[in-house]
Amino acid sequence: MATTIAAPDAPQTKTPPLNLTDTAVGKVREIMATQDPLPAGLRIGVVGGGCSGFQYSMSFENQAGMMDKVFNFEGLKVFVDATSLMYLNGCTVDYVETLEAAGFKFDNPNTKSTCGCGSSFSV
Repeated sequence: MATTIAAPDAPQTKTPPLNLTDTAVGKVREIMATQDPLPAGLRIGVVGGGCSGFQYSMSFENQAGMMDKVFNFEGLKVFVDATSLMYLNGCTVDYVETLEAAGFKFDNPNTKSTCGCGSSFSV
């Protein structure tokens, strides 16, 4: 769960626009630990492409960009640019392992359709 932010005057909880499960955070930390130099955090974004119009992107970053929002999930910094944030609002990122495959899974309530292979989406 992301860090809650409280206003100085009154305690308030700010819910982040996206969520990373504990499993996803653990896997990202595991992969980050193998990087040299150690990255500052994870970038999650949406880029144009694929048969349905958009694709998710994940990469390691050394610092936040000027237009980034930075979220803290159990000490893991997650950088999201302002444009991607519009498409990721309400999205949950998980890491799943099955007999057939393992990888990060995006559960995005904003998607209207996905392609047959599941690697791209439209809103």
